[in-house]
Formats: sequence, C-alpha cells, structure tokens
Amino acid sequence: MARAHLEAIRRLDSVDVAAIIGRRADRARALAAEFGVERAETDYAALLNASDIQAIHICTPNAQHAPMASAALNAGKHVLCEKPLATTAADAAALVTLAAEKSLQNATCYNLRAYPMVQQMRRMREAGTLGDVLIVQGTYSQDWLLYATDWNWRVEADQGGALRAMGDIGSHWCDMVEHVTGLQMQALCADLTTFHATRNTRAVDTEDFGSVLFHLGDGARGAMTASQVSAGCKNQLRVEIYGTKASVAWNQERPDELWIGRRDGANQVLMKDPSLLIPEAAAYADYPGGHAEGYSDTFKQLFRRFYQSIRDPQGAHDYPRFADGLRQMHILDAALSSHRRRGWVDVLSD
Repeated sequence: MARAHLEAIRRLDSVDVAAIIGRRADRARALAAEFGVERAETDYAALLNASDIQAIHICTPNAQHAPMASAALNAGKHVLCEKPLATTAADAAALVTLAAEKSLQNATCYNLRAYPMVQQMRRMREAGTLGDVLIVQGTYSQDWLLYATDWNWRVEADQGGALRAMGDIGSHWCDMVEHVTGLQMQALCADLTTFHATRNTRAVDTEDFGSVLFHLGDGARGAMTASQVSAGCKNQLRVEIYGTKASVAWNQERPDELWIGRRDGANQVLMKDPSLLIPEAAAYADYPGGHAEGYSDTFKQLFRRFYQSIRDPQGAHDYPRFADGLRQMHILDAALSSHRRRGWVDVLSD
C-alpha cells in the first residue's frame, strides 16, 4: 500500500513526500531512492515533530493504525490512514474525537469510491434517475488465499483484526454501497466460514468467506458476499442497485463500464467518458473517453481532495473521513456478533 500511496502522491503537483518510514532501514532507503525521497527512517515517532511535515499517510498492518494515527494527531499532523481505521470500534471512535478536538483533516482510505463510474451511480441516485432503492446485492471476491499454502499477515487476528475477508474487502463493498445509495445498513444477519483451519501448519482464526443479508435504510433489502478463496476472481467487487425507476451495476474488474437497466426501455452500457457523465462524476475522471482509469487513479482522486481540504479547511470534504472508518467498524462488529449469535442484529447508528 505504501507504493500505491507514493505513486499517487507523485502525480499531485502540489504535494511533496518529505520522508519514508519503514521497519527495515535497507528497504526504506531503497524505496526512498526509487521515488526520489531524501529521508528514510525506521522510527516514525522521530519525525512527528518535523516542521516540514504537514500530513502522515499510515500504510502499516492494521493493528498499528490506531496508535500511529493517535500519535500523529497529537503531534498536530493531518492523517490519512489505510483501512481499517482501527481494529476495534472503540479505538476508531477515539480517533474521530481526537481529530475533531485537534481540528485536523483526516481520511480513511476507502479509495474505491473514487472510480468515475461509482460516482456516476451516486449522482444518478441523487438526481432521482434510479427512483427509490429497493434492492442492493453483490460481492467482493478474490482468490489470492485460495490454497492452504497461501499466507499473509492479514490471516492473523492480532495483526489484521477479528475479521479478514469481511474486514479487508467486505468493508470496501459496504462503504461503497452506503456512499452510493445514501442509506445506512440498519440490521444484518451474517455467516462466516474458514475453509482452511490451518495454513502452513499454523492455526487460522479469521474467515475466508462471509455472507450477509441486510436491511438498508427504511425499506430496502440487500445481500452480499466477501471471499478470498474464489478461483479466478482477482479483484471482483460487483455491486448491483435496483430502484423503482432503473437499475445500475458495476464491476471493478471492468471499471470503465456501467450497466444501466430499465423495465420499459433498452438497457445500456455506459462507457467512461467525462463528456457523457454527470458533472460531479466527471470531476473524478482526468482522461477523455477511450482512455482507461483504474485502481491507481482512485488513490490520486482521494488524495487530491484530502490535500485540498488541508489548503481550504472550510471547503467541501468529499472523501471518506475517520467517521466513515468508524462506521465500517460498527458494521463489522454487527457482522461478527450476528455470526456468533446465529441471528439478526442491529447495526449501531452513528
């Protein structure tokens, strides 16, 4: 994730990277040399008081997010933190409060909102094109942990948090759905499964797959799955939104395409072209039609808006903030509670 952040920051003409901090000095120095960054350190605390540093990007394993974000805020730095914001809702709530007390800008990196066609869905809903939302369904499916020999630190609950598939990628899906529909999940019923009880002879305490039924807003209903063991799915976030007037569907593996469905007219596949998008969605597209914009561009779009809010604190903050990170912790807590209780639970409202 640090590399993704560095590449995106490099594409912003108003932001410079002051330093890179890593656990291993040799790797930090190598990465700094590759990106033309003069300073490489192993102790992040030593840089928190540096006067030339305004903002901190936290790209470490999940368990380190909350303490590092707290230290940065207390040092007066604006903070952009990879998701999840913390491994517990209590820690996430404390960060929301601290950022507000310090009057510092803050972001949780739910960058997948920033695809142009995701914003097009949002703006179509806001314009009333979809009517009232009835049903939302979809999946976030990957295959990189399909085999029992596959391993990553995210498998360990003490490093990644109690939920893995739901926490790592399912939260992206849930954030996107609430952002696009403007509705919040009110209650849910979740089932979680670990197909590989051991990986490389080590016991596994996080799930490979999760499925969730949910109530959205006052009347809409939905269903989703999150999987890291679905062969052939490299990064398939698919969301389908069905309204009383029209429907939309989007697949992250084909990010420049938006399917639009109608009852009494021809269905349509809208290709990403800023000249054809609603203006607020077109603002997330830097290239003309026929020129693809993908995953790396979402970081750039989020970071652009984050740094603009530092320059203009009174302006609009159209990016996911710490409060959005806390919101996803409430959903994850409800999913884990539902699975353990084997029944429906309410999602804590903000």
